[in-house]
Amino acid sequence: MALRPIDLARLAGISTQQVRNYLDAGVLPPAERSASGYRQFDEGHGRALMTYRALARGFGGHVAGDIMRSVYTGDIPKALTLIDAAHAMIHEQRLSLRSIGDALEATAAAPELPGIPAGGLRIGEAARFLGVRPSALRVWESAGLLSPVRERGTKYRHFDAEDLRYAQMVHMLRQGRYPLPQIKTILDGLRQAGSSDELRTAIARRQEALIQVGRAMLAGSAALHGYLVESQVGE
Repeated sequence: MALRPIDLARLAGISTQQVRNYLDAGVLPPAERSASGYRQFDEGHGRALMTYRALARGFGGHVAGDIMRSVYTGDIPKALTLIDAAHAMIHEQRLSLRSIGDALEATAAAPELPGIPAGGLRIGEAARFLGVRPSALRVWESAGLLSPVRERGTKYRHFDAEDLRYAQMVHMLRQGRYPLPQIKTILDGLRQAGSSDELRTAIARRQEALIQVGRAMLAGSAALHGYLVESQVGE
């Protein structure tokens, strides 16, 4: 059945110009022109449009476009690779959030640090206090995880109670085999949030957002499967 641009626009709730933009970007399959020069669409274009829109809600417009263009060229493995990569990225974000939460709760549950002098501890004292080597503290400082104050002249490091708190968190995460760049992201998030409660709220919001993205990805993948079956692509 022949469809006009306005028919596709009404189907997706978009403008006719957006339909033309999708066609020019390769998001829709190529459309032949009539003898009078008008583009000719059919039900296949309608299915493709709705599939793209479903994918875009979960994967974003750019990735969704790449997926559909791969389908039109018959490169189904590439389309599936793009989907897998997006799911892997969401999975890594979930793991990162979990590590932030674990580190935060472990630090919050830790007892107060008694006996820390006003001037803090030197690196050897801090290392003994934490049960690590002084070289570990130097590495963590070089990675931007810690920022102890240095004495004028001697440049000796002094770790105050806050430094030691962060060092405890780093030590715990390193024991869990978390890489230094990921630990830096965790600590930066805690510092920027300003308080544990604010960071917990931010984590909860982000977790809910990832759940919604995951559901949208699932719906988009289902729509793509339906499109492939109906269009008999890749069989």
